[in-house]
Amino acid sequence: MATLELYSKGANVWVPDPDAVWVSAQLLQDYRSGEKHLLLQLSNGNEVHYPVGSPSDLPPLGNPDILEGENDLTALSFLHEPAVLHNLRVRFLDYSSIYTYCGIVLVAINPYDQLPIYGEEVIDAYSGQDMADMEPHIFSVAEEAYRTMIREEKNQSIIISGESGSGKTVSAKFTMRYFAVVGGAAQQTSVEERVLASNPIMESIGNAKTTRNDNSSRFGKYIEIGFGRKGDIIGANMRTYLLEKSRVVFQASTERNYHIFYQLCASRELPEMRSLKLDAPENFRYTNQGGEMQIPGTDDLSDLERTRNAFTILGVQPDQQMELFRILSAVLHLGNVNIQASGRSSDRGYIDAEDRSLAVFSKLLGVEGSQMAHWLCHRRFAVGGEMLVKPMTGQQAVEARDALAKHIYGQLFAWTVQRLNSALRAQQGRTKSFVGVLDIYGFETFERNSFEQFCINYANEKLQQQFNRHVFHLEQEEYVREELAWSRIEFSDNQQCIDLIEGQLGMFDLLDEECRMPKGSDESWVRKLYDQHLNSKPHPHFRKPRMSNSAFIVLHFADTVQYECDGFLDKNRDTVFEELINILKASQSELVAELFQQQRNASPVANGSIRSGKRATREHKLTVGFQVRCFSFFFHLSFHFFCTSIHPKHNFPAHCSFFWASQFRQSLQMLMETLNSTTPHYVRCIKPNDLKEPFLFDPKRTVQQLRACGVLETIRISAAGYPSRWTYEEFFSRYRILLRGPQSQDQAQASCRQALPQLIPDPDQYCFGKTKVFFRAGQVALLERLRAERLRVAAVIIQSQVRGWLARIRYTRILWATLTIQRYSRGALARRLALILRYTRAALVIQKTYRMMVVRQLFFMIRHATVTIQAFTRGMLERRRYRLLVAERAAVLLQATVRGWLARQAYRRVRAAVVFMQCCIRRKAARRQLLKLKSEARSVERYRELNKGMEVKLMQLQLKADQEARESAALRETLMAEREASSTELAALRATIQKLESQLQEKPPPGPVISEKEAEERRRAEEKAAQEILQLKEELQALQKERDSFCKERDDLSASLLEQEEKQEECVHQAVSQVTSALRAEVDEERRKYQGLLREFTRLEQRYDNLREMSLLTERTKGHRRTDSTQSLEPLSPSTPLSPQSLTPLSISPFPSAVPSPEEVRRFSVTSPSAEKRVSMWSSEASMEQLMEKMDVAKDPSVKMKGEDLAHAYDAVRVANKFLESQLRNQCSQWEKELETLRSQLAQAVSVSSSAAQRQDVQELLEARERECVRLRRELKELRNTVSLRRLLTQVFPSALATETSSPAQSKPAAVTGLLECRKRDETKLIKNLVTDIRVDSALSLAPGLPASVLFLCVRQADCSGDQARARSLCSAAVTAMKAALKKHVSDIDMAALWLKNICLFHDLLTQHSPKQTLDSDTLVPLSADMNDLIRTLSDLSIQAYQQLLSITETRLQNIIVPALLESETIQGLSGSAVKLAVSRKRAGSDPRTVGGEAPTMASVLRELGALHTALTQQALPKTLMEQAFHQLTYLICASAFNSLLLRKDMCSWSRGLQIRYNVSVLEEWLRGRGLQAGGAVATLEPLIQAVQLLQVGKKTEADAQGIVRTCSALSSQQIVKILTLYTPHSDLDERVTLNFIRSVQGLLKGRSNSQPSQLLMDVRRVFPVIFLYSPPPVLSAEQLVIPDSLKISFLRKA
Repeated sequence: MATLELYSKGANVWVPDPDAVWVSAQLLQDYRSGEKHLLLQLSNGNEVHYPVGSPSDLPPLGNPDILEGENDLTALSFLHEPAVLHNLRVRFLDYSSIYTYCGIVLVAINPYDQLPIYGEEVIDAYSGQDMADMEPHIFSVAEEAYRTMIREEKNQSIIISGESGSGKTVSAKFTMRYFAVVGGAAQQTSVEERVLASNPIMESIGNAKTTRNDNSSRFGKYIEIGFGRKGDIIGANMRTYLLEKSRVVFQASTERNYHIFYQLCASRELPEMRSLKLDAPENFRYTNQGGEMQIPGTDDLSDLERTRNAFTILGVQPDQQMELFRILSAVLHLGNVNIQASGRSSDRGYIDAEDRSLAVFSKLLGVEGSQMAHWLCHRRFAVGGEMLVKPMTGQQAVEARDALAKHIYGQLFAWTVQRLNSALRAQQGRTKSFVGVLDIYGFETFERNSFEQFCINYANEKLQQQFNRHVFHLEQEEYVREELAWSRIEFSDNQQCIDLIEGQLGMFDLLDEECRMPKGSDESWVRKLYDQHLNSKPHPHFRKPRMSNSAFIVLHFADTVQYECDGFLDKNRDTVFEELINILKASQSELVAELFQQQRNASPVANGSIRSGKRATREHKLTVGFQVRCFSFFFHLSFHFFCTSIHPKHNFPAHCSFFWASQFRQSLQMLMETLNSTTPHYVRCIKPNDLKEPFLFDPKRTVQQLRACGVLETIRISAAGYPSRWTYEEFFSRYRILLRGPQSQDQAQASCRQALPQLIPDPDQYCFGKTKVFFRAGQVALLERLRAERLRVAAVIIQSQVRGWLARIRYTRILWATLTIQRYSRGALARRLALILRYTRAALVIQKTYRMMVVRQLFFMIRHATVTIQAFTRGMLERRRYRLLVAERAAVLLQATVRGWLARQAYRRVRAAVVFMQCCIRRKAARRQLLKLKSEARSVERYRELNKGMEVKLMQLQLKADQEARESAALRETLMAEREASSTELAALRATIQKLESQLQEKPPPGPVISEKEAEERRRAEEKAAQEILQLKEELQALQKERDSFCKERDDLSASLLEQEEKQEECVHQAVSQVTSALRAEVDEERRKYQGLLREFTRLEQRYDNLREMSLLTERTKGHRRTDSTQSLEPLSPSTPLSPQSLTPLSISPFPSAVPSPEEVRRFSVTSPSAEKRVSMWSSEASMEQLMEKMDVAKDPSVKMKGEDLAHAYDAVRVANKFLESQLRNQCSQWEKELETLRSQLAQAVSVSSSAAQRQDVQELLEARERECVRLRRELKELRNTVSLRRLLTQVFPSALATETSSPAQSKPAAVTGLLECRKRDETKLIKNLVTDIRVDSALSLAPGLPASVLFLCVRQADCSGDQARARSLCSAAVTAMKAALKKHVSDIDMAALWLKNICLFHDLLTQHSPKQTLDSDTLVPLSADMNDLIRTLSDLSIQAYQQLLSITETRLQNIIVPALLESETIQGLSGSAVKLAVSRKRAGSDPRTVGGEAPTMASVLRELGALHTALTQQALPKTLMEQAFHQLTYLICASAFNSLLLRKDMCSWSRGLQIRYNVSVLEEWLRGRGLQAGGAVATLEPLIQAVQLLQVGKKTEADAQGIVRTCSALSSQQIVKILTLYTPHSDLDERVTLNFIRSVQGLLKGRSNSQPSQLLMDVRRVFPVIFLYSPPPVLSAEQLVIPDSLKISFLRKA
C-alpha cells in the first residue's frame, strides 16, 4: 500500500473504465483517513466521486511525468497494471517504440508495419553493447544471451511466447538472424546461411493464414544454435511441437491451408511442375474451404522459388525436392477423391474406378489405385480368430481419407525437420555451448475451447511456473549479493493447477484411462472428472459450469477457462488404419516408402497411433479427429531421436501410453528440463488489436495478454520486494538537498544511512545494501515530494530576497531619475529664453539681407537676357552660311564614293568566281587522287611496291607544295598590285584636291557687275544643285533607315542566336553534367563493389591459408612428417598466375589504366580458368585489328598472309614510314611558318587599307591554310598509328627485326644507365633480404619506397639485357613477396603503410615505363617484357594494403569510439547533477563489463588517428590518399557514435549534447590542424554535429520547430523524430519534448525534399572506394639511392 500522504490535491490516480480499462484522473482535494469518497476530475473534464471503503480501496497513484515513456517498466515509481498499460501505450503510439523492458522480460508489441530497425547497421550498433545502455530491442536480448554464453560458458534460452499474430515468428527470425551475423563473422562459414535458410522452408510447410495472422506458425519449435569455442556458429538443431494437422483437411472461413499448397498451385505452369497435374487452388477441396486464395502483398510463386533455393542451400537435391512436391500434390488430389454412397440406406461407400483424382494420387505416390480405393471404403477386424472385412459408410470413408491425408502430411513434416537437422548438424566438432530459441503458443481462451486449447494452456502453465521461479531466483540473488536482511517474497505458484492436469489421477490420467475403455466417451470422462475433483476431493482450480454437464472449468494462472469435452477422446487417440499404411509402405517412390517404413521401429512417442485389425476386435468407431476447427497435435519422431541422443536418461518405459496426452506431457517435461538447464531470456509478444491495423492500440486486448503472458506477475513480484534501487552515489547526487550536516561525495553511504531514518520513519520501507539502498514501491515518489517541497521552500526564500533587492534597486533608480528630470527641466527653460532672444536678432539680419539680394538678382537677370539675345542672333547668321558650304562639298563626296563602290563590287564578284572555280577543280582532282591512293593502299601487293608508290606520292606532294607556293606568290603579287593601285588612286585624289584648292585660291574675286543672264544661270544651277542635293539627302536618309533596320534586324538575330546558343549550351551542359554525375556515381559504385569483392577475396584467401595450415598440421600430427621450411619462400613461376586478382578489370581499378581493359577481359577473369592466355592473345589481336581499321587496311587479306609476307610488308612499311614521316614533319613546319606569315600580312593589310574585299580574301586564304594544317596533322596521326603497327608487328614477328639490329632505334635500351644488376642466383636472396625477412626497425629506417626502387632497377636491368623472362620472373617474385609481407604484418600499422608505399611506387614505375606511357616520350625507354598483368596485380595489392591499413585502425577504434565520444566527460562537472529519477534495474547477466585501465577519452581516439597519420606521413604517401583514409575513419566514428546516440536514451540530454559537441570539436580541430578537411573528413561529421545541436536548441515554439527543420539538413525525418522522442531532461529545470511539438516537426518535415536516407541508423559497414591518382615518379637512377649496409644486398652491381 502506498503512503497515504501522497493522496493530496493535484495528485494523479487511475480509475477503472469499461472501455479504456483505466483512465487518468486528478484529485481535487486532499484525502483524509476515514473519508468514503474521493473527488476526482477525469481527463475529459468531468468530476466524479470515487467510493473508498478502506485505504486498500484507494485508486492506484500515477507516476511523475518525468517517468512517462520509460523504457523499463520496473523503473516506474508505482508498479501496477494501469501504470504498465499507460507506459506501453505512450511508447507504442507516441514514440513508435514497439519494445519495452519489464525487468528480465522484453515486451514486444506487433506494429503491423515494416520498421527500419532490423538492418545490419542496427546489428552492428547492438553488437558488444551492454543491455542496460541501449534502447529495448530484440537484438539487445540476443546480444545479452550471446555475451552471457561466451562469458559464463553456459547454455542460454530465449523463450518467445504470445498469441497468434503477435509477432513470435518474426521475433524468432530476427533473433536467428542476429546470431547468424554475430556468430558467423569469425570464420565466414556457411552454417549461418543454412540456419537462415531453414526459415522459409518451415514457413512454407508450417505456416498458414488465420483470422488473426496472415503468416501464423501452426506449430511450436525450439531451435538450438550451437557455438564453438570462438563464439562462431558450428551447427543447429530444431525440435518441433504441436503441429496443426487438421488444417490439412479443414480451414475455417477466411483462412488458408499451409502456404506450400498454394505455392505449388501458383507454379503449376512451370515445365517441371506440369507432371504434378495441379490446378488453381479454387479447384481443390483442401485449399478452397476458407475462401481465401491469395494473401495481399505476397507472391506464392516467388515464395516457392525462395523455398526451393533454401532446400538447395541445405543440401536437398532437385530430384528429392520434386519427390517432396509430388507427395504434397498427391495430398491435394486425395482431397478431391469422390466417395459415393450406395446400398439400400446408403450405408456403403465406394469410389468410382474411373476417378481421375484417385488415379493421379496413385500415380504420384506410386501405389496401386485399386487397393487404395478398396481400403479407403473398407476396414478389417478380427472376430473369434477370423479376419473379417466390412464396408464403411460414406462419412466413415471420408474421415478415413482425411485421416490418411493428415498422416501423410505429418510424416512429411517430420521427415523435413529430420532432414533440416541433418543439414544443420555441427560438422566441425563438438558444440561447446548453444543458445536455444523457443517459439511456442501463448495462453489461449476462446468462446469455445477444446482439447487443443487445453494442451496449449497446460504448456503455458508449465512455462509460467518456470518463469515465476526464475524471477524469484533473480530477486533472491540480488538480495543475497547486497547482503540484505530480507523476508521471503510470496508469489503465486501454480503447482496446484499443474497437479490437477498431470498429477496422479489427474485429468490426463483419467483421459488416457477413458481412451482405453472399449466404450469410453467424452461424457463418461467428464463425469469421472466431477467425481474425482469436485465430489470426493474438491480441487480449488476445478469447477463445474452451472448450465452444462459436458463442460468443465479450470482456473489457470492467467484466466478462468471453460472447456467443452466434445472430441477430447478422439483427438487424444488420433488413429489411422494399418491397411492404408501398408499400401504406402509398398510404394514405388523411395521417399514415400522411407516415410512409412520408419514406423516399424518407432518408439511409443509416435505421430499418432496406427489401428491394426488385431486391436480392433470390439472397437468400431474410427477416431480421426474433430472436423470443426480442431487441432490434431503430434510429437515428431525426430524429436525422440534427438532427445535420446542428447539426454540418454530419458528412456521411456515400455508401458508408456500411445495417447496424445501422455506423449505431450513427456515431451513438455523434457523441454522444461532443457530450459531449466539453461539461462532463460524472455520475450513476450503482444497483439495490440485484432484488426491488424498499424499502430492501433486496444487496451482491453493488451491487458488480457499482459495478464496471460506473465508481465504483470513480474511487476507484482518486483513490487512485493524492493523495486526501486539506487547506488549510494546516485542517491547522494539526487537527494543531497535533503541531507543535513557536512556533505561529501566520498562519504555518500554514511550520509545516506544517517539521513534516511529522518526522511522515512518506517524502517520497513527501505533497506541498506552493500552498494545500494533499496526502497519499497512508492517511496521514491515520497522522496521526490520531499525534495520538491524543500526546493519550493528554498525557492520562496530566494524569491523574497531577490524581490527585496529588486525593490531597493527600483527605488534608487526612481530617486535618481526624479532629480535628473528636475535638473534637465530647469536647464531647458533657461535655454529656451536664450534661444528666443537669438531668434529676434537673427530675424532682423535676415530681412535686410533678403531685400538686398532680391534687387541684385533682378539686375543680373536683365543683363544676362540682353547678352543672350545678341549671341543667338550672330550665331544664326554664321550657321546659315556654313550649311551652304557643307551641302556643296557633301554632294561632290557622295558622287565620288558611289562610283568607286560600284567599280569595286564588280571586281570582287569576278575574282570570287574565278577563285571558287579553281578550288572546285583542285578539290575534285585531289579527291580522285585520294580514292586512287586508298584503293592502292588496301591491297597487300601495295606493301611490296610501297617504295615506288611512296616516291610517287612524294613527287605528288612536292608538286602540290610547288603549286601552293606558286599560288601563294600569285596572291602576294595580287596583294602588292592592289596596294599599288590604292596608293596610286589615293595620290590622284590628293593631287585633284590640291589642284582644286589652288584654283580656288587663284580665282579672281567676282566683279562688281553681274549680268542678269549670268545671275539667272547661276540661280538655275543653284536650284538644280539644291534639288540634286535634296534628292541625295533623301536617298541617303532612306539608305540610312534601311541600314538601321538591317542593323537592328542583325542585332535581333544575333541576340536570338546568342540566346539560343546559350540555352543549347546550358541544356548540353546540364545533360553532360547529369550524365557525368551518373557515370561517376556508377563508376564509384562499381569501384566500391569491386573493392568489396577484393576484400572478400582477401578474407577467403586468408581462410584458405588457415585451412591449409590446419590440414598440414593434421598431417604432421598423423604421420609425423616435416615439410621444408623454405618451401613457402620460393617465388612463383612466371608462367603461374599470381592470384585471381591479376585478371581483374582495370575499369574499376583505382589506378589510371595503362593497358586497355575491354569487357572481354572482365568476363574472362571471372568465368575462364585459362583467362590469362586468352587476354594476352586478345590484347595483340585486338590492337592489330584496331590499327588496321584506322589505317583502312582490309582484314581478310592480312588474315590470310603468311609470316614471310608480313615480314616483307613490314620492311616496306618501315622504310616508307620513316621517310614519309620526316617529309611530312618538315612540310608541316613550313606550312605553319607560312601561316604565321600570312597572318602578319593580313594584319598589315587591314591596317593599310580598309577594303572589305581584301580582308575577305586573306581570311579565306587563312582558312584554307588552316584546313591544310588539320589535314597534315591527321596524316601525321595516321603515321603514328603506322608506327604503333610496326611495334605490334615487332612483338608478333620478332624474327622480322633481324635486319635492324644495327639501327639506332634498336640500340636505345643499351644506352640506359643507372641500373642495378642482380644475378639470377641472387634473386631469391634479394627478395628475402629486401622484402620477406627484413626487420621492422630496419624497414622503418629506410627512405620511403627504397625496396620498390631497388627492385624496379633490377627488373629494368634484366629487361634491358634482353632477358624478358627473367625480368618478368623477378617482378612476379617481388609482387608475391610484398603480398606475403603484408600478411606477415597484419596488425602492424607502420609496416602496412610502408608496404603500401612500396606497392604504389612499384606500380607507378612499371606504369611509367609501359609502352603506352612511353609512346609520346622521347626520354623514357619502355620495358620490353609484358608487365600488364603484374600491374593489375599491384593495383589490387595496393587496395588490399590500404584496406589492411584501415582495418588495423578501425579495430583499435571500434571499442573506444562510443566511450570516448559519447560517455567521456571532458567538461568536468557538467552532468554531475543530472541523475536519472529512477535508475533502470540490472537484468540477468547484464552486469557491467570489466575494463582494465582508465576509461577511453578523446585523447585515445586522437592517439590512434595520430598513429595512422604519422605512419602515412613518414612514408610520404600522397595527400589525397591520406584524405581518403581519414574520410573513411571519420565516417566510421560518426556512424558508430550517431547510431549509439539514437539507441541510448541516457545520451539524449542537453548536458550530454554539450559534452559530445565539445568532443566532436576537438576531433575537428585535430583534422583541420593537419589539413585533412579537404577530403571530406570534417564534412562526414555533420550528422553527429546536427544531432547534438538538436539536443541543445529550444524545443517548444513553432519557430524552434522551423529552426530545427532548417538546421538539421543532414538528418532524415526519422532520425530527427527519434532524437526528439528520446530527449530526456537532465534536471528538474528541463522538460520533455511535448508530443504536439514532435507532431509539428513531423508536419514541417513532410514538405522537405526526400534527399536524406530513409533508414534510421547510418550504415557502419559502408566503405568508400579508394582512388590512387597516378603521378609519374621522377626518373630513377642507382646513383640517387642510398642503400644501407643493414639490408645486406651488396651483391648488386651498378650497370
